[in-house]
Amino acid sequence: MIVMKFGGSSVANAERIRHVASIIQAYKESRPVVVLSAMGDTTDHLLDAADMAVNGKVDIAKVEKLHLDTAKELEIDVPAIQELLTELNTLLTGISMLHELTKRTRDYLVSFGERMSVRMMAAYLSKQGTPAKFYDAWDIGMVSDSNYMSAELLDEVWDNIPKHLNDYKNGKQTEIPIVTGFIAKDSKGIITTLGRGGSDLSATMIGAAMRADEIQTWKDVDGILTTDPRIVKEARTVPEVTYEEAQELAMFGAQVLHPRSMIPCRKTGTPVRVKNSYNIKSDGSVIVEKHSGATPRVTAITNVKNVTLIDIQSSRMLNACGFLAHIFNQFLKWNISIDVIATSEVSVSLTVNTKADLTGLLEDIGRIAEVKATKDKAIVTLICDASHSSSILEDAFTALNKSGINVQMISQGASKVNISMLVDDSQVNDVVSILHKALF
Repeated sequence: MIVMKFGGSSVANAERIRHVASIIQAYKESRPVVVLSAMGDTTDHLLDAADMAVNGKVDIAKVEKLHLDTAKELEIDVPAIQELLTELNTLLTGISMLHELTKRTRDYLVSFGERMSVRMMAAYLSKQGTPAKFYDAWDIGMVSDSNYMSAELLDEVWDNIPKHLNDYKNGKQTEIPIVTGFIAKDSKGIITTLGRGGSDLSATMIGAAMRADEIQTWKDVDGILTTDPRIVKEARTVPEVTYEEAQELAMFGAQVLHPRSMIPCRKTGTPVRVKNSYNIKSDGSVIVEKHSGATPRVTAITNVKNVTLIDIQSSRMLNACGFLAHIFNQFLKWNISIDVIATSEVSVSLTVNTKADLTGLLEDIGRIAEVKATKDKAIVTLICDASHSSSILEDAFTALNKSGINVQMISQGASKVNISMLVDDSQVNDVVSILHKALF
């Protein structure tokens, strides 16, 4: 058995649905379980409809047109989609009467995208002679807590999923399961969403619970690349990365699986393969617990733009053991996440996302220290074997020095697979290109 996950862009229209269906059919002997996201921009359209409903206007035209036109183009009849559109209209009418949208109602609202997507794909596959059956996530036992908009799956899911899918795995059921990603139900039967990386988490949870041979996530590139191909045309596919390396890549800007989605497959050692939906013969990249051969010195280079550097210095706190505790408590108070940090006895330099409102944080820290925030910075991260950090940094800094580029901050991650450096936003493309040439 394998699990195949396709994102919203992969099923954005009739043409893409036909293409994905052909990929599923090519793998049908591997007994795939398919996890789908909502079609294209459906989730955005649903949220736009909710905003209008809060202001008293009910309008599902965009969502309705996309799904009914797609069904017509695919020449399939999907009464279940019309039923959901009717239900959606009723929900929006209720929102328009109350003039409010709670987190709980929002989760119910956005679930319609995934639910219509799986019904569309199952109907099309069946029409093409490949029996398929749609499942809402709760139909296979996806139970979560009640933290609406960012729910976590409960431990009982590990037992629930095999109860519903073992017949398919063992050959007693012939229809390919087409399952919604991103959504679940809590113990009260109320729909929840799994937050960031939710569809990836759905796929890895199913794959891990079923002890699948592998989990496949399908994208539009040949797997994980040594860097962003839009910056470096010579970027090439990385055949193999570890779970830890993949998590670091995702944390620092690469479009891999969301870090939380790798937790289930790490528990069971289930490999995850990143595949190209436009090049299905390519092996892509596989994510595993440990490298099968020698650990590469450098695996990939990634970057995060729009970063703010915060420099904090306080001679008053010299030898004061509470200095860092006080600083971090302020970040906790204002719910601001730190990306990279470097410290000394009386100073701290760290980075945060520029989108965060830093006004209150800077005022609080300013009461005990000098604090300065500088925008337009970027983090460039080397995913590497940090036990070779001296030779890696020698090559990296020699190349950067020849180009007259100075790094403003450096941090070696505790994970031992990450070395990050801070540069100006305007330098990112040059830095990535120089480092890629020097290290690959």
